[in-house]
Amino acid sequence: MTLKLLFKYLLSAGIITLVSEMVKRSDKLGALLAALPFVSVITLFWVHYESTPETRDQKTADHMYYIFWYVLPTLPMFLLFPVFQRWWGFHGALGGSAVLTLLLFALLRAITARFGLML
Repeated sequence: MTLKLLFKYLLSAGIITLVSEMVKRSDKLGALLAALPFVSVITLFWVHYESTPETRDQKTADHMYYIFWYVLPTLPMFLLFPVFQRWWGFHGALGGSAVLTLLLFALLRAITARFGLML
């Protein structure tokens, strides 16, 4: 394992740990930290610095463009998870949220394809 890969693992684990520890102290602050696009921004840096200069701009632009589209079908999960949890418990809510998100991804892909956008 390279030092750079180990750093990536530690940084990712650190962010998840920070957010989960913050939730213990404050639901609102933990949710705010979780909602921030840490993963997207960190990944953007890695893509930028690990891409060749010839492809760097296109890679980072494509990365952000697709993140925008892929976030849309995940948003309903955040609103419906509490309802699902009341109905089906925690694990059922996780499963139901995953199924909902997959269905919404498929719907998004079908709709955007009609307009020539291939996701």
